[in-house]
Amino acid sequence: MITPLTELAYQGLQQTKNAFSLTHKSLAYQLSNILTLEPKVSSPAPASPPKINPEIINIVQQELEKLLALDWQEAETGIYPMDLLFPEDWQDTLFTYAKIWLDLPTTWQRRNRRDYQVFSSPIDRSLYPAYYLQNFHYQTDGYLSDQSAELYDLQVDLLFNGAADAMRRRVLAPLKQSLSQWTENDRPLKVLDVACGTGRTLKFIRSACPQVSLHGVDLSAPYLCKANQVLSKLPGALPQLLQANGEDLPYVDGYFHAVTSVFLFHELPHPACQQVINECFRVLKPGGTLILCDSIQKGDIPAITPMLNWFHQTFHEPYYQHYLEDDLSDRLYNAGFVEVEMSTHYVSKYWVAHKRS
Repeated sequence: MITPLTELAYQGLQQTKNAFSLTHKSLAYQLSNILTLEPKVSSPAPASPPKINPEIINIVQQELEKLLALDWQEAETGIYPMDLLFPEDWQDTLFTYAKIWLDLPTTWQRRNRRDYQVFSSPIDRSLYPAYYLQNFHYQTDGYLSDQSAELYDLQVDLLFNGAADAMRRRVLAPLKQSLSQWTENDRPLKVLDVACGTGRTLKFIRSACPQVSLHGVDLSAPYLCKANQVLSKLPGALPQLLQANGEDLPYVDGYFHAVTSVFLFHELPHPACQQVINECFRVLKPGGTLILCDSIQKGDIPAITPMLNWFHQTFHEPYYQHYLEDDLSDRLYNAGFVEVEMSTHYVSKYWVAHKRS
């Protein structure tokens, strides 16, 4: 039963996560300046964050508040279950947070030295495209270890001030709307999540659409193992997970009723970006829908453009600067989609693209 106290609990939780994330980042930044070693290479020092005036802080805070208000509204109206708004296991979260602090010094050292191709064990490089073999965000092992998979979701939530899941859930309303057009004769409805990572988005889709047949692909075997652990705890059929490249999806033409992808495209070079979109178009049924979520781009919130420019330098996002100016709508139309809708929520951007019936 939803009561005013439930809404107050949600607001209090998000305010706590926001304050905690800001405190974490401030403390981590100060400690990194004290504890990191001098670089062994003559590369430029990591860029300092631009000065942020109170007006920009207010703009970002207002965008966050609008996102959280929409998150509550969509749960309240039944687009997804209310329990998605609340964490399931604080003990696990605190344990993971302690591991993040243990890992941070090595991250700072890699950032200071500009080391972005360091892995703790030998990697079979033939299994991955060259652009993937990097320590994105300077994180330990990039996306290619169990430790990375364990820390990733909380790391992203801290980065987005506790709002990462609220941003992911913005794909659910357009997804449910697109699936509602299909009749009983079209069932079972099939949904694919490209670059599913640890299964966070698939978990939300399973809760919002319990009867849908879910599929996920990702390049990282450790992340798929983590996804399997997470998703196997949910009721209903276990999503089918495959290790695969989004540039060459292992499905026949017209197999899925909808495809989603969250936080992928800013980590792709331009040719791969277009090829992934082309593949998503190919595996969609006529009348199907593709829903993308990623970072905002230049011009979406002009006041924070300096922060966007700084982000890729500090967090090693080698394709982010190109992404900021990339026209994904144009890429979607080039792939064959006939209608593309865009929206922004907080610091995330969304494209809902339709394949002709």
